[in-house]
Amino acid sequence: MHENDKAILDAFADPTTREAGFRMLANEYSKPLYRQIYRYTNNHEDTNDVLQLVLIKAWRYLDNFRGDASLYTWLFRIAFNECHTFLKQQQRKQLHRLPDHYDAPDTSTSGPTPEEIQQKLMSAIDTLPDKQKEVFTLRYFEEMPYEEMSRLLGTSEGGLKASYHHAVKKIEALLKGE
Repeated sequence: MHENDKAILDAFADPTTREAGFRMLANEYSKPLYRQIYRYTNNHEDTNDVLQLVLIKAWRYLDNFRGDASLYTWLFRIAFNECHTFLKQQQRKQLHRLPDHYDAPDTSTSGPTPEEIQQKLMSAIDTLPDKQKEVFTLRYFEEMPYEEMSRLLGTSEGGLKASYHHAVKKIEALLKGE
């Protein structure tokens, strides 16, 4: 358990300090959750919206937190679920929307900018099956150990390692093909 988790949970459990406990939680975990959510949405406004949903759910369900995993792992799982719900809603909206215009292809001869490289990586990650995307994101961006991932996702460490390996190979193939 994270060093501040006990203080957060104790403060949240007491009705007189409940709001202070929740502020402690938000202060402690908003930035890492924001970074994680942004990797799924690639948009600051959408990230803020999803983060708000995560914090609302945390407020509602923190009393049910059992402590089987760290508070961050529990919050991350909420964030992951909210991201998937949000992205599915976005996909449905996109299916009903026609493009307003088409961008002209980039004709510059210089190499790709860091933003373009980041966008290519994110696009490659988006092509992965959900399970591989989840494992790759946790391992590559969050540097989460396989043991913690196993507890979070309910999958064997060997299965997670295989998923990560396949995800890396697919991303490498996509990036080399561009």
